[in-house]
Amino acid sequence: MTGHDKVFIGGHWRPAVGTDAIDVVNPADEQVIGTVPAGSAADVDAAVDAARSALPGWASTAPSRRAELLMALSGELALRQDRMASLITAEVGTPIGFSRRVQAGLPVTMTQLHAELAADFTFEQRAGNSLVLLEPVGVVGAITPWNYPLYQVVCKVVPALAAGCTVVLKPAELTPLSARLFTECIAAAGIPEGVFNLVTGTGTEAGEALVRHPGVDMVSFTGSTAVGKHIGSVAGAAVKRVALELGGKSANVILPGADLAQAVRANVADVVRNAGQSCNALTRTLVHADDYEEAVRIAVAEIAAFPPGDPADPDCRLGPVASRTQQEKVRDHIRRGLAEGARLVAGGPEVPDGCDKGYYVRPTVFADVTAGMSVAREEIFGPVLSFMRYEDEEDALRMANDSDYGLAGSVWAADEKQAITFARSMACGQVTVNGGAYNPLAPFGGYKQSGVGRELGEHGLMEFLQTKSLQL
Repeated sequence: MTGHDKVFIGGHWRPAVGTDAIDVVNPADEQVIGTVPAGSAADVDAAVDAARSALPGWASTAPSRRAELLMALSGELALRQDRMASLITAEVGTPIGFSRRVQAGLPVTMTQLHAELAADFTFEQRAGNSLVLLEPVGVVGAITPWNYPLYQVVCKVVPALAAGCTVVLKPAELTPLSARLFTECIAAAGIPEGVFNLVTGTGTEAGEALVRHPGVDMVSFTGSTAVGKHIGSVAGAAVKRVALELGGKSANVILPGADLAQAVRANVADVVRNAGQSCNALTRTLVHADDYEEAVRIAVAEIAAFPPGDPADPDCRLGPVASRTQQEKVRDHIRRGLAEGARLVAGGPEVPDGCDKGYYVRPTVFADVTAGMSVAREEIFGPVLSFMRYEDEEDALRMANDSDYGLAGSVWAADEKQAITFARSMACGQVTVNGGAYNPLAPFGGYKQSGVGRELGEHGLMEFLQTKSLQL
């Protein structure tokens, strides 16, 4: 176990003012693997002061130079990729293969792509007789979740730095060790002192202090809709910019004539990815009545290939969820689905066999789910898939859009034009068409209660910029 008692402020590790500590627990065996300081409001004050002091110099740094430093950051992340993957597997419970490819590998690529974007981005534009300047918003308070701890840090910090903003990061309480390793990469890349600052701590103290701080110009938050609403209300009262990436209850619509087996297999893999702890997980599967029972049979057979196991094992495809709280939440959702009349065809609320230690849940499939059931409406954040039956395409679209959320979706069809037409009518921020590949430069964010603003690519960079027009 590694104990830490410092926060990173003004380019240096210094003892936290807060004297409490946070234990970091491995969800696979429930052992404490490290401790970090629970930073206080005084630590946040110091971090914001450092970020404000560094802002003029960083904002005036040439975009090409900022891009060079971010490219160096990508290199430092690459050097520590294996170490980062192992650390995230220990913090989150993500299978090590997925950690290497996605949790630790994708942020390297993301940082490089956004460095290249920053180098080529036009920060000044002409509009008639006006010169429009795109300037950094200022000091950004970034609050990140535990499910993709490094990826979410990169999605916020890298575009903010590229835009010329300075940052104070408050990572999730469950996963602060990967944030510390990221901070090591920041320092090694040569990013100037005070441009990036790290305060570990609880949401109720350090997070709340960061959101309310008058020296913070923008809050970028990823997490639950409930917390996002609170942050939005606080930021609104202060007339402070906010970006919120919140929950989801995404629909996977399989239209008649689509490759049913491929669509269902991809859906199952999506829902067990990271033990279902993905805000954009396709947890509602909508299938035409004629294909419905066959689709359910395919899902039951497919999900059997994902037995829970030790995430450190290279052959493991499904690890534990991230905490005892999350485990109980997911199991309770499964119980509620049963009580409401959903047909259980795989899994269930019982702890998986042989998993008495660790925060494991059974990968679960429900059939005959209807729109009013909690498993059709609430974000579960676990490996739970709900099948819903529709009668025609109009019915399918109505069901897909019948949600408080609107983060992501998916549609499968034999004809791509038909799929695109359907996707255009889906009320969500991102739609995968016939299993289209992930694009790290495409804007990501939601409609309705899934959030405000966008991350990634040019749209994500623009979130951290404000406009000034000079009339010439």
